[in-house]
Amino acid sequence: MQRGSLRKDAVAGLVLGVESVPDGLASGLLAGVNPVAGLYAYLFGMAGAAFFTSSSFMAVQATGAMALIVNDTDLASRPDPERALFTLAILTGVVMLVAGLLGGGRLLRFVPTAVMTGFVTAVGVNIVLGQLGDLTGAEGYGENRLTRAIDLVLHVSRFDIPTLIVGLLTMALILLLTRTPLRSLGLVVAVAAGSVVAWLLNRNGFDVVVVADIAEIPAGLPMPTLPDLEEVWFLIIPAMSLAFVGIVQGAAVSAGVPNADGRPADANRDFVGQGVGNLVSGLFQGMPVGGSMSASALYVAAGARTRLGLIMASSVMAITVLFASGVVSQVAMPSLAALLIVIGIGSIKPAQIRSVANTGVLQITVMAVTFFLTLIVPLQFAVLIGVGLGIILFVAEQSNQLRVRQIHFEGDGRRRESAPAATIGENEVVVVQPYGSMFFANAPNLAAQLPRVDAATRGSVVILRLRGIDQIGLSHVEVLRRYATELDQAGSRLEIIVTSDRVGSTLAAGGLTAIIGEAAVHRGTEWQGDTLRSVYADALERVGRHVDE
Repeated sequence: MQRGSLRKDAVAGLVLGVESVPDGLASGLLAGVNPVAGLYAYLFGMAGAAFFTSSSFMAVQATGAMALIVNDTDLASRPDPERALFTLAILTGVVMLVAGLLGGGRLLRFVPTAVMTGFVTAVGVNIVLGQLGDLTGAEGYGENRLTRAIDLVLHVSRFDIPTLIVGLLTMALILLLTRTPLRSLGLVVAVAAGSVVAWLLNRNGFDVVVVADIAEIPAGLPMPTLPDLEEVWFLIIPAMSLAFVGIVQGAAVSAGVPNADGRPADANRDFVGQGVGNLVSGLFQGMPVGGSMSASALYVAAGARTRLGLIMASSVMAITVLFASGVVSQVAMPSLAALLIVIGIGSIKPAQIRSVANTGVLQITVMAVTFFLTLIVPLQFAVLIGVGLGIILFVAEQSNQLRVRQIHFEGDGRRRESAPAATIGENEVVVVQPYGSMFFANAPNLAAQLPRVDAATRGSVVILRLRGIDQIGLSHVEVLRRYATELDQAGSRLEIIVTSDRVGSTLAAGGLTAIIGEAAVHRGTEWQGDTLRSVYADALERVGRHVDE
């Protein structure tokens, strides 16, 4: 390793490590658990994952979305909430690890962008709403964050003014200092300044809550803790939701923060790395973690050249815990709340929302439903419902995209396409070709677009050209069976051209080949149009012989 790279990695690790101390505490606060669990998650999760991810610059930490899912899991109802938290992190790691080893990276393409946009936007709003209590020193009442925030805003008289002053001051300093050469370190300075103001206020008889008031910061590193296997069934759905969100966010990091050598990231290996990070975090009393875009971007912006700086960042955090736990315990809670509110607002991307909105009503619907679900129901269910809704609406949309066209042969040899004829007449040769995906949901659409067989139909041939169709559902085969039977009863016949062995096998398995005969199923070649012209000529000859009779 070159000395220059080592020096740059050391600087980047120092910057990320210092920034991660208040950020880790804030994540624990956001998750509704002991803030120390967030600190340990950053420390051990980042160190554990650094050796295994494919993306050299991926910082694996407790993200806002994952922290909110933890908050909604209701760990406080368990016999041992802290051990349940560690078990949740380990279980999340197992799910991620299995997903990576089984090649789950290819499943990411099935995640609708509209779902993730709605989810991430709602997460940003939830982060803001969830921190209003700590920012104002007051408590709102309601069934979820939205109703509690509304109740809080409607009762301004509950606000604790000194607490609000500390929070607003910290927020103003964050917005100001991050625009100076301090950049991300401005977050640390702002939280420190707000905490100093809180200390001064407390010295003068006020009561601004600090970390020490809600949790003890141990002057040392934690010992390994084994999971509580009795909690597995209670935690399995939250763990799957956490793994899903972590995997998707990790994929975004891989795409947005490429490797320095240009080597493409391996999504499956990143899954494994995040899984290991969760295992280590859980074993050492941390909360669930995943790829963090903000931390990864900060790491790169600070000049990192390799993954070594991530280990250095964890070392900086470890030194802080070992030798400055007393200082960390005096961090003001409204300052952490202000930090989270700024992060939450920053995670809302209007440009991404507009991009999804411009793609059509379906995408807007998916995004909006996911957004509102995420606001009012526990996040571990909202994200799964959103994905399910996206899949259902995708199927519904695809069922309307099958299009049938009629092919006409002109005298000069050219072919023309038009909408299919409404009905089939006498001694006609009708060539039709479907375009689009032929899966079960759009079989009724195929039936509706085929030319109808009526009383005037006699002695005709319908040629169904399936060139470019790689698979066909049995529901479509049933439609074609009925259609072939109707044609046969009208003294007409159905001929089919296929280019896929799979389609031919499905036609046979569905019983269509037995009805129309093997001679009526023609195999297309690499030469486009040759088989169609041949079948069309034979059909004309058949119709001509029929007319002569």
